[in-house]
Amino acid sequence: MALPQFLHYSTSLKPSLNPPSPPTTPIISLNSSTPLCLSHQRRRLLSLRCSASSSSSQPQNNPPSPNPTPQNDVVELPIFPLPLVLFPGSILPLQIFEFRYRIMMNTLLQTDLRFGVIFSDTLSSSSATSVGCVGEVVKHERLADDRFFLICKGQERFRINKIVRSKPYLVAAVDWLEDKPSSDGSHEDLESLAKDVESYMRDVIRLSNRLNGKEEKEIGDLRRNLFPTPFSFFVGSTFEGAPREQQALLELEDTAARLRREKETLRNTLNYLSAASAVKDVFPSS
Repeated sequence: MALPQFLHYSTSLKPSLNPPSPPTTPIISLNSSTPLCLSHQRRRLLSLRCSASSSSSQPQNNPPSPNPTPQNDVVELPIFPLPLVLFPGSILPLQIFEFRYRIMMNTLLQTDLRFGVIFSDTLSSSSATSVGCVGEVVKHERLADDRFFLICKGQERFRINKIVRSKPYLVAAVDWLEDKPSSDGSHEDLESLAKDVESYMRDVIRLSNRLNGKEEKEIGDLRRNLFPTPFSFFVGSTFEGAPREQQALLELEDTAARLRREKETLRNTLNYLSAASAVKDVFPSS
């Protein structure tokens, strides 16, 4: 099993367009659990060279909800199927050069600069997911050949209600998703859960840096004054290389359930790193 890794941690959140690069955040690599691993370098600049299999992927049809959202809450949104999961609050750099998406960008620049990102596994024949996150263009640069460099930020989540049209690019009617109180009626302390998750993240960063021979540095404020719900999205965005796990976290509509799942993932990662560290202490050259 590949060793989970945390990349260098920084609190920088300043996007750049020349060339565009995302903020450096702690990234947990969980590529042992999935055939798809987007390296940190690849996420620095994702070219939308969308293949027919991914760009034409249509989300799975879900059975109608017993309590459908009122019609006036349904809006139409351009859709990007991509091999990644975007979370609210996350920064996503993109390079757009395929013709249909250049058409979409020219339209967005004249409207509200928002589109939907849904995960589509290009390595399998499965359909794209139906739950995604809005990406809002916060910076853009149009090049002479009509390509675009974009810096996007994740906003609210949505569920696809129906596909409105598929050409020249996907447009869907969507309902908005928000976290709800726990369905089991429990009133678990979200603040306590968030503190536990942050503590596990610190331990994983510390052990990962040690195993990778990196210089020990003080770990900054991982929480960054975030409330439990946005913090849970931030934690999910760091789970590099496990897009299906990230997708499951994105789809949860319960902050406590999301934090508990992240806590369990981090605890398992920490146990693995602790065992690897013990082996390295006994066999330094291994």
